[in-house]
Amino acid sequence: MDFFADQTNILLIVVAITAAIALALPSFLQRGAKQVSVQDAVQLTNARDGLFVDVRSAEHFKAGNIPQSRNIPLADIANKTGSLPKDKPIIVVCERGRSAVGVVNTLKGKGFEEVYCLQGGLAAWIEAGMPLAKKH
Repeated sequence: MDFFADQTNILLIVVAITAAIALALPSFLQRGAKQVSVQDAVQLTNARDGLFVDVRSAEHFKAGNIPQSRNIPLADIANKTGSLPKDKPIIVVCERGRSAVGVVNTLKGKGFEEVYCLQGGLAAWIEAGMPLAKKH
């Protein structure tokens, strides 16, 4: 019991618990959504005719998007899943990869088997030097 009486040991325990929570939190927040890198997403699209679904607002989509992606704003996704193919990989894109996780889980709940979240979102796409399309 002397171990817990020493303040240094208690501090070490608190630091260890905090570190464990910090490491586990990203996995917990993903809630089972598979994430793919920009390179893997491009390979899925090229090799298996995958579809990028951009869930950002129409205004943000028009300002810059992944070429040949489809815009279904986050608020409309539940009502427009019928227009998405269930036999192709779907890569969900948002600004930074956070909102897309919930959409991936929604689509999986509606019977879509191969749904991915673009890790880092459109920001990662841009950072990787990939092209953008702009709609007027």
